[in-house]
Amino acid sequence: MTSSSDDPLPMTFNGAPPLSGSVTVPGDKSISHRSLMLSALSVGESRVEGLLEGEDVLATAAAMRAMGAQINRDSDGIWHIKGVGVGGLLQPQTALDMGNSGTSTRLLMGLIASHAITATFTGDASLSKRPMGRVTEPLSRMGASFTSSPGDRLPLTMRGACPAVPLDYRLPVASAQVKSAILLAGLNTPGVTRVIEPIPTRDHSERMLRGFGAELEVEVEADGTRIITLRGEAELRPQTIAVPGDPSSAAFPIVAALLVPGSKVTIGNVGLNATRAGLIDLLREMGGNIVIDNPREVGGEPVGDVVVTASDLKGVEPDPARAPSMIDEYPVAFIAAAFAEGRSIFRGLEELRVKESDRITTMAEGLRAIGVTVEELEDGIIIEGTGGALLPGGGPIATKLDHRIAMSFAVAGLISKSGVTIDDMRPVATSFPDFTALLQKLGAMP
Repeated sequence: MTSSSDDPLPMTFNGAPPLSGSVTVPGDKSISHRSLMLSALSVGESRVEGLLEGEDVLATAAAMRAMGAQINRDSDGIWHIKGVGVGGLLQPQTALDMGNSGTSTRLLMGLIASHAITATFTGDASLSKRPMGRVTEPLSRMGASFTSSPGDRLPLTMRGACPAVPLDYRLPVASAQVKSAILLAGLNTPGVTRVIEPIPTRDHSERMLRGFGAELEVEVEADGTRIITLRGEAELRPQTIAVPGDPSSAAFPIVAALLVPGSKVTIGNVGLNATRAGLIDLLREMGGNIVIDNPREVGGEPVGDVVVTASDLKGVEPDPARAPSMIDEYPVAFIAAAFAEGRSIFRGLEELRVKESDRITTMAEGLRAIGVTVEELEDGIIIEGTGGALLPGGGPIATKLDHRIAMSFAVAGLISKSGVTIDDMRPVATSFPDFTALLQKLGAMP
């Protein structure tokens, strides 16, 4: 899926025969980023198996190397990270190129915020349009200073503070990245840093910080609000980590297998953290036949094998409160809704407008281009399903350099009459380099 050229890589996905077989998906992106960062702040060598080797995670690895960590991959695919210890990050000699990775950028800002170093962040055209103010605001309260491009965008230069000031912060929006940035800054901050989270988001940072030895407590109030308390000046211990399959990547073969008639597919070793399981819950409510085999726990994270059988789906109007548990999966959920019977109404999705693209508008425009009736809302979208009739198809779909838009419309092509053309598949390499190879293994492509 990678391309050495700067030219777009268009691709057409056509109607598919029944999908079958067993596959695995790349390692969880959220866990991969965090495993590299926390290993780099430990004293000693950590080992990471199953790391996602997409461009976003490799940008994190390059940044941690630039700040002193020794990071190597052996021939068996095991990554070895020798850390510098909390407080030991070195001054990077050049700008940190984040590519397309918003997660790398925001979490690394948190790490650097409590170190006495200065760093400049750059990124590609898509990342450079994404606002960083929701992270720079709380980190500024901790003592870091920022000089950014207009609109709090990249390129951005930050100067960390040492010692930083501990912070009590109530998240104004549900964001695992903002929460994680503050907690990472708190690692090298004297005293107690506290994040109050009114709406729960993915909790990989809390789980992994505890696993590395940080003093972290989570209190859940009666209304579901989570109060996360971290004691600073931590000493992190190296770990051995097995990264489970990314549920956001598994979403694409799951939806494809549900929609292509006659399909039955198993996706092995998928992370099933409750803060990430919203899509599976939604698809089951739509009538999807999804079974979890061999549930187990690996490295503190729930894991299982997801068995999917093609199903007739019905439209749905999910609770907006579900959004944080499936925020990255909404684009492919919209494809499922387009093939379902009846109308689906999705609301509470303002966060989608500040992802790699404005995912509400980009999906609405793409769905119209392949013959689906949609109405765009300020905070969501209304989709009229075909009731299982093949989508007309068309394109090229303007993906706006967004990997999840590209893969979602690739799935749409598998249930189309005339195929769906994607304008550029190169961005898929950021999270799922072997995406087309996986579709081929399932029988979707020649």
